[in-house]
Amino acid sequence: MTAPDLDPDLLKAFLAVAEHRSFTLAAAALNRTQSAVSVQIRRLEQRLGTRLFHRTRAGVALTAAGEELRGYARRILALNTEAVGALRARKIDGVVRLGVMDDYGTIVIPPLLASFAKSHPQVRVEIETGLTATMPARLGETYDLVIAMHPQGRGDGELLRCEQAVWAAAASYPAAAQDPLPVALYPPGCLFRQWAAEALDAARRPWRLAFVSRTLAAVEAIAAQGLAVTVVKAGTLPARLRPLSVRDGLPPLPAADIRLHRAPNLSRACALLADHLQWSISESAPIC
Repeated sequence: MTAPDLDPDLLKAFLAVAEHRSFTLAAAALNRTQSAVSVQIRRLEQRLGTRLFHRTRAGVALTAAGEELRGYARRILALNTEAVGALRARKIDGVVRLGVMDDYGTIVIPPLLASFAKSHPQVRVEIETGLTATMPARLGETYDLVIAMHPQGRGDGELLRCEQAVWAAAASYPAAAQDPLPVALYPPGCLFRQWAAEALDAARRPWRLAFVSRTLAAVEAIAAQGLAVTVVKAGTLPARLRPLSVRDGLPPLPAADIRLHRAPNLSRACALLADHLQWSISESAPIC
């Protein structure tokens, strides 16, 4: 004997009545007439060959069979929603051009792209890392999305998180004893380079620019070898470096805002990635 089909529409009507304990309220929630809902429940009971509800003075109550069906109905409808969502997501394709800071591009963003790709495998992301000061101005032309660093409380776009700038050096580096202090920084246009110079000059701490590179890996390597101190975000502090503070003779540094910039008229693929990055990064936001 063939098992009866459990029509999702019938299951939705069943769950509505089970939740509201009323055919009238269930009909209103489903935007249907009470008689239509009654017909659906009767049809479901006929297919299963058992009663699912009985009337009481308080309204409608589930029978033992109804209580058992409720768990299955929820699981069936949830699986149906999941299957439809997964198949629709696979239909979304396209290219997303993302600009981001070097440290975020190598530490923060890759696992987020991996989780995004599981749901949207046909979307291709082209990522460019580097100084982000000029990237927002090229939205729509060069980039669809830009994650950029701004002085705290300034800048357009959506605030994702706050990042504290910190001095960093090799574990045993005697920063307090260095005079002038050798510093490894990024090219002009980088906020951290500007802040480091301003803070050291304001504190009248002698220093020299010992190394310049556009990449976090190169700057980190110089600092890790004990050749200089550098400035990094507290949230992406490399494991082989230690943070320095006023106890090491270094002045405090400002905090930065990390903001998401979107080009106008984004494609569906771009909008989905933007929302994914916005939610994921904001959820794990550090406190400055």
